[in-house]
Amino acid sequence: MAELSAEQLDHYDTHGWIAPIDVMTASEARSLANAFLDAEAAYPSELNAEHRNNAHLAFPFFNDVVTNARIVDAVEQLIGPDIALGSTVLFVKEPDSAGYVSWHQDSFYMGLEPANFVTAWLALTPSTIESGCVSVLPGTHHHLLAHNDTFGDDNILTRGQEVSDIDADNAIHLELQPGQMSLHHPWLIHGSQPNRSPSRRVGLAMQSYLGGDVRPSRGEHYVTAIRGKAPAAEFITVKGPTSVCSTEAIATRAAANAAMKAVLYDGAEKTRQL
Repeated sequence: MAELSAEQLDHYDTHGWIAPIDVMTASEARSLANAFLDAEAAYPSELNAEHRNNAHLAFPFFNDVVTNARIVDAVEQLIGPDIALGSTVLFVKEPDSAGYVSWHQDSFYMGLEPANFVTAWLALTPSTIESGCVSVLPGTHHHLLAHNDTFGDDNILTRGQEVSDIDADNAIHLELQPGQMSLHHPWLIHGSQPNRSPSRRVGLAMQSYLGGDVRPSRGEHYVTAIRGKAPAAEFITVKGPTSVCSTEAIATRAAANAAMKAVLYDGAEKTRQL
């Protein structure tokens, strides 16, 4: 088991995040990034700038990531032995582009309670300050705050949601090398700046791994069983794909994305493509 140290666990309790955590070698991460690149070329309707959610439900190589024992072992220490996965998001920032992620808390619109879940963010390419790595505000994971919907053109988030009155001077930048991940609490305020580097920045967010006591508070939620007891009956449990973009896998992914969109945009004035 890839155990987190006592110091890392204490840091998570106090600050709301842990990074970096070595998950795979740089070579393995490059192979995964190349597999993603090849899949984009081969399946442009299934992987494009407006269709990057829940790729693990259609592409087995991403399903292998979300079940990676080094990731799941670390997650188990934070949320317990019964684990399901809610969704994944591929966060891609093209070279020298304007896309950013506003300061927000993951769980605000997710429709899940209690907050016994965690986001794992895996770097497939270097994630640096220059390329727009995830930045966090330590210790902000003790309270859920109000968010404003901005629907900003360059904001990568669904609703352009943001927490107001942020003191960004206290931000910590979670720079990661390929194959490293960060873990953060669903109430931790975090965001990221545009990619000002000449290279593409690619990360896979597993958002989120759910503890056994987590239940939907609204809407339908598709999950995959990862470890321990089967997910609660309140969830719609689906299996990972056995082949790339099979008819069944595409349909499952589409249903999961539609359900997620309904939850995330609940009460919104408008919606954007997921």
